[in-house]
Amino acid sequence: MPSASPDPVWVVLPTYNERENLEPLVAAVRSTLDEAAPDHTILIVDDSSPDGTGELADALAARDPHVRVLHRPRKDGLGQAYLAGFDVALAEGAGLVVEMDADFSHDPSYLPALIGAARDADLVLGSRYVDGGGIRDWGRVRTFVSRGGCWYARTVLGVGVRDLTGGFKCFRRAVLEALDLRAIRSQGYAFQVELTYRALQLGFRVKEVPIVFADRDAGQSKMSRRIVAEAIWMIPLLRLRRPAERATSSNEVSRV
Repeated sequence: MPSASPDPVWVVLPTYNERENLEPLVAAVRSTLDEAAPDHTILIVDDSSPDGTGELADALAARDPHVRVLHRPRKDGLGQAYLAGFDVALAEGAGLVVEMDADFSHDPSYLPALIGAARDADLVLGSRYVDGGGIRDWGRVRTFVSRGGCWYARTVLGVGVRDLTGGFKCFRRAVLEALDLRAIRSQGYAFQVELTYRALQLGFRVKEVPIVFADRDAGQSKMSRRIVAEAIWMIPLLRLRRPAERATSSNEVSRV
């Protein structure tokens, strides 16, 4: 177990109809971070879930000072939910910002590894497709789509990251401050690809650490054909827009 992080850690959890998962997930994240990052905050970003997720989030926040809630007026896409959460975390002084799903597909037990790897990396990716990583409980078609999407993005963009579409990430504050977050309009897979690709373009150090991704036990998947289609046409366009300049220009990808 790495030593506790000295940086304030914020975990951003977007939710839409995740009432069944939310309370046990928050408890698991809290338990893990109490040792790995005592200075931590869990920010639940709820898009007015009709199943009462937002109300449950408020109840959790009322009894736990480590939990905060950001209510958004409507369902506006995963990418925009993350961006809204990033804005709050940065404004409140986060040193590290973690994004993860709210359905237990991202196991909270991996949080110490992601946070620890951020000591010598600017962006840490929880990777399904490096040695030691994997997927559990997916069918052949979904696995093929995921692996094929990563191969497609990696090939089109010319980068060495193995898992470009994954959504379990730890950003150093400087990465989010350097990215032009206001210009990001993609969602789903394309959103995850864009953040990592922009960080590489700006010369930030990106590291992949292995995780095993598990399919959700409760609730319904938010993945749709529209999200897949967006990634297909959006990814080639990422090469056309140049990022803002940064002091270093060398791209670096490492794996553990």
